[in-house]
Amino acid sequence: MPTGMVKLSDYVAQFLARQGIEHVFAISGGASLHLIHSLDDTPGIDFVCPQHEQGCVMAADAYSRASGNLGVAMATSGPGATNMVTGTCGAFYDSVPLLLITGQVSTFRMKGSHAIRQAGFQETETTEIYRSITKSAVLVTDPTRIRYELERACHVARSGRPGPVLVDIPDNVQRMLIDPETLPGYVAEESQRAPEATEKDLSRCLDLIAGAQRPVVIFGWGVHLAGGEEAALAFIERLGFPVAPTWAAADIVPNDHPLLIGTFGTHGTRFANLAVQNADLILSIGSRLDTKATGSPAETFARGAAKVVVDIDAGELAKFPGFGLDIDLPIRADAGQFLKSMNEKLAGAEAQNVLPWLERIGEWKRRYPICPVEYYDEGDVNPYVFVKELSRAAGEGDLLIVDTGCALAWMMQAFEFKLGQRLYHDFNNTAMGWALPASVGASLAKDRRQVICVVGDGSLQMSIQELATIVRYDLPIKVFVINNHGYSMIQQTQDQWLGGKYLASSPAGGLASPDFTTIARGYGFRTADIRENRDIVGSLASVLLEEGPVFCNVEIHPARRVLPQVKFGRPNEDPEPLLARDEFLKNMIVEPLNASLKAG
Repeated sequence: MPTGMVKLSDYVAQFLARQGIEHVFAISGGASLHLIHSLDDTPGIDFVCPQHEQGCVMAADAYSRASGNLGVAMATSGPGATNMVTGTCGAFYDSVPLLLITGQVSTFRMKGSHAIRQAGFQETETTEIYRSITKSAVLVTDPTRIRYELERACHVARSGRPGPVLVDIPDNVQRMLIDPETLPGYVAEESQRAPEATEKDLSRCLDLIAGAQRPVVIFGWGVHLAGGEEAALAFIERLGFPVAPTWAAADIVPNDHPLLIGTFGTHGTRFANLAVQNADLILSIGSRLDTKATGSPAETFARGAAKVVVDIDAGELAKFPGFGLDIDLPIRADAGQFLKSMNEKLAGAEAQNVLPWLERIGEWKRRYPICPVEYYDEGDVNPYVFVKELSRAAGEGDLLIVDTGCALAWMMQAFEFKLGQRLYHDFNNTAMGWALPASVGASLAKDRRQVICVVGDGSLQMSIQELATIVRYDLPIKVFVINNHGYSMIQQTQDQWLGGKYLASSPAGGLASPDFTTIARGYGFRTADIRENRDIVGSLASVLLEEGPVFCNVEIHPARRVLPQVKFGRPNEDPEPLLARDEFLKNMIVEPLNASLKAG
């Protein structure tokens, strides 16, 4: 090899190591082998082998969320690349910076301009598939462009509103020799800096704050993305304003904080929805206020409130009129920068007196508890009791990874966060099967820290093969399967609209329901079972004290439902808070158990 020349795949691996990335989630294939072998030859970086390309991206996604660095996923051409689509969507919609590197067939095997579907074996035009779900997708056919494209990809992934990027590298290009000293680099454009709130924006926001008597602050995922957690706590404490976080920001404010209301929205708590719907000022920071937050139709959301929305994405701010939601003050800014600027403006100021409003919210919380004491008297496992006790048993340093469906809704309604705990989910794509591979990525990102993985039995089936990955790397992941033998969230929709016919959502409707405990043992897990309320506390303590991976099957009666849940087309709460209880709850699904559960 000529002096100074290196193989391009070696350069890629060395570049990733210089970015401080210690783990790449990779699955081999004919077009990715050189990249993987180069990773093995590069000090300071290693590859991890999930069992499916979808798992690669989901693990890289959680790795990025937990580490604050880029997550990297690597796969071969064709089906390897297309299998990564679902995980990429999750990162794109949640603004998670990922670098996807895919192998491609050699340039001399590409179809080019020929009117054919495919020339090379496993050839797929990967960049065309990924353009709508990444911030950038490029095919590198000129080896001298590799430094430029990698530097540009990393910058684009991290800048502005973050997100995934893809670099597609043909097999023959990976094997070419390049001279790193002669490669052109990428220089970021000044216009790509994060936007900042103007003095006019800050002044108008302060005026609205000064006039508020029933304010509610909403924190969203953007606060996490901006690293603004400490500034967020300082902000509400300086104002003395109550806060209702979105699910993605529920771990920012600990449960014992006097200003915490709780999570709101169509699957939120009654008391938080009452506060939001009766507010006179909504100050939303880092949340896109999707339909799960606002309810449908959107114009019913906090109808009497002035609304301030802080978002880094101009498109998100511009969308609201089209959905029937009027925003009084849209502010395009990075959430962290906005909070820092507001804290500077508020420095030395006394907190506003909104004590009557806080007392009213406190009364709603006492009147409509999410886990009433009578739930503890039930024989079989009540999911709200399980979640409540899990939150008590979880350590301050534990990471919580949650999959979708009822498991997620129960967790977000009832889990009581301790300061320093973090919860991760792909909140906007909410793909079944995300939690298992994500647990792998999060644990590795935090030096093999213990992870509590809460996953429904339906979601488990979507990525059950990743149980093998957890055991292979001996990660301290405690998998709690909320096993209600079907798709309970789908069944809840079928209860509302389709006469309770559980087609394709239950064993009677065509769905398989295997013995997960036996399967987990086959993968090499130590296992446990929780079948009654009285077993919860002791079993949780035992499982969480175990070293290494443990699989715990939590039996939930199939008739258990998420309570409350707003039926589509109804407001999140009635805007009049003083109605009689029966009237007040008319739009809510409040029956805790259906007839079959009562009979059982």
